[in-house]
Amino acid sequence: MDAAARENTSITFSAIFNFRDAGGHAGLGGRRVRSGRLYRSDSLHRLDEVDREAFVRLGIRTVIDLRRPYEVERDGRVPAYDGLSYVHIHPEHREWDEVPYDERQSLARYLADRYLDLAETGASGLARAVGMIADERAAPVVVHCVAGKDRTGVVCALTLSLLGVDDAEIARDYALSTAASEKFGAWVAQFLPDEKPPPPPFLASPVEAMLLFLAELRERHGSVERYLLDAGLSAEQMASLRAHLLH
Repeated sequence: MDAAARENTSITFSAIFNFRDAGGHAGLGGRRVRSGRLYRSDSLHRLDEVDREAFVRLGIRTVIDLRRPYEVERDGRVPAYDGLSYVHIHPEHREWDEVPYDERQSLARYLADRYLDLAETGASGLARAVGMIADERAAPVVVHCVAGKDRTGVVCALTLSLLGVDDAEIARDYALSTAASEKFGAWVAQFLPDEKPPPPPFLASPVEAMLLFLAELRERHGSVERYLLDAGLSAEQMASLRAHLLH
């Protein structure tokens, strides 16, 4: 599926900017990733009554929230309604301001390093999130963090890789978050004018960052499969993921 077609998987809400279907990609054995089973998003606490109606129509059963505990406490969570399960999973990782971005360095390199750090310190949380996605009873699932591009991008990249999606396609999907982040930045400027503008790493999702992350994760661990198995994902969960997300 080309980049233009992938843009059509975006779902429009009034104050959610990075919500889209993760399906449609070519995967293992010529099969495709099912649409309508796995969605990705920025923070869902901004869902208003109008957006909630559109959200409910998607039939989502499970929300996986990857934000830090203080982010959940600060902003709130997805509105509750009957039939929706909410799961908070915090993959341990350093705050980004502990490793500030130097504009003289490659933005892709900086982001890839943050994702590799997350993969090491937050391995068990990432494996747990992928394990939840693997449970057919939980589907349709939406996974989100704050911007929907970094923690969410890593979980979706790992999931799609297990499903046999090519790295280049995973990276192109990840890069769609750049336009969404620009919309979010414009929304912040309009409705939260006292907030500082987000720094470049919070807005950009260059293809090269995801390609570096996936390549170097394999260099360290042998394969994405091996990484996740060592992190706590079971072989049965991996098989379940492929069974219900590929067709």
